[in-house]
Amino acid sequence: MLEKDDLKSFFNFSREQRKGILLLFVIIIGLQIAYFFVDFNKINKPSQEEQNWLSLQSAIDTLKLQKHETTYKMYPFNPNFITDFKGYKLGMKVEEIDRLLAFRKQGKFANSPEEFQKVTRISDSLLNAISPFFKFPDWVNKKNQDVSQNSYTKSNWKEFPKKEAMKILDINQATKEDLMKVYGIGDAISDRILIQKEIYSAFVSMEQMNDIWGLSPEVIANLNKYFKITTVPNIKKIDINNASIKELGEFPYFKYPISKNIVTYRSMNGDIKVEDLANIKAFPVDKIKIIALYLQF
Repeated sequence: MLEKDDLKSFFNFSREQRKGILLLFVIIIGLQIAYFFVDFNKINKPSQEEQNWLSLQSAIDTLKLQKHETTYKMYPFNPNFITDFKGYKLGMKVEEIDRLLAFRKQGKFANSPEEFQKVTRISDSLLNAISPFFKFPDWVNKKNQDVSQNSYTKSNWKEFPKKEAMKILDINQATKEDLMKVYGIGDAISDRILIQKEIYSAFVSMEQMNDIWGLSPEVIANLNKYFKITTVPNIKKIDINNASIKELGEFPYFKYPISKNIVTYRSMNGDIKVEDLANIKAFPVDKIKIIALYLQF
């Protein structure tokens, strides 16, 4: 058995031990008080902004599950002039678009949905989806209609009248109707050409067709077949040696920096001649021959 003194020795603590025990009791009591009086749920309680987002989460999840179909509104078009972008929107594969472009480079045209499928090798389902929007020239439709009817006999068959050959016209005298007779030029592009002519007062070179947005090399080649500059247009020329920066800036080929450079050059070197144009800073030297026709020296 333990002696009384031995038992008593268990409760004999040094001064430092008593301080440690007292500090432990204080900590325990403090934690108990904190447990009863502090609401720990507030720590994880979301803010008002978070609550608003959480309230919308179910709606967001619903929208994510919905299938969004990208619709591409289609209008009648000539399938021979499909671009890479339009072909992609229609659902054509890259190799199918490439086959069409290679076919067109040979100067050939697909004149029916069947021929278009034969060239591009698109699927029947895609052809059925896009062929209702195919728009071929009137003479092609007439020809296809006559062939499909197959009701002509040698006695009543009449040769389809040949399309009237276009005469070569002066581009500055061309009307909207004249321009739209050229294969590949529609309502929008014909308006664009006429607006550009008004901006320049008149065209002085067919090379200016290259500056009109939307004209492909094939269409420009067709334009050059039927339109020329037959007479020198009567335009009001810009007096490059006396015009102010503002007056020069009104000319489509001259932006403000070029106009400023022109005035600076002539103030330092005197009157400008045609051969001096290439020496003016930032001057569009690739268009000197065209620009010179609008200038008075």
